[in-house]
Amino acid sequence: MSQIAEELDPFDDVSNPLDSVEDIFFNNDWSFDRPTEDELTVTVTGKMGSYVMTFLWQEDFSAMQFSCLYDLIIPEGRLGEAATTTAAINTSLWLGHFDIRPGNRTPCFRHTTLFRGVTGCSGAEHIEDLVDIALSECERYYSAFDLLSKEEPSESADLSLALLDSAGEA
Repeated sequence: MSQIAEELDPFDDVSNPLDSVEDIFFNNDWSFDRPTEDELTVTVTGKMGSYVMTFLWQEDFSAMQFSCLYDLIIPEGRLGEAATTTAAINTSLWLGHFDIRPGNRTPCFRHTTLFRGVTGCSGAEHIEDLVDIALSECERYYSAFDLLSKEEPSESADLSLALLDSAGEA
């Protein structure tokens, strides 16, 4: 194999994709924090609420774990109902999943993606798509998690309505 072919090998591991994440945040004028070379966080305000996005790079696996946390906390007494609702939501997702973080009872959208063989340019597009999908799914289910975050139990009909897909905006 020639020297040029080796340098352009599409199956080489990508450099740290968090550098591309920074570029996306700069382009959107979002303030972010990068406490380490392998971690990046940003708070984003959506239509329904605020979300804390965290990106963790694991070089050994060429994988990035992404999470998008709601600004909500599920009361201890509603965790069972929240687990059932989260499982129902997850059956309709194509990418990622929701879970409730055990330590802080915060609903969270998570996805881990592999980057082996991804170039810098295609990696940035991949991350941009991931952010768009996560925000869309978090906004889509915000009402359901908001109802679950209330101390008083909601009517099951209210929760069922919150899980329905809506068309348009009111």
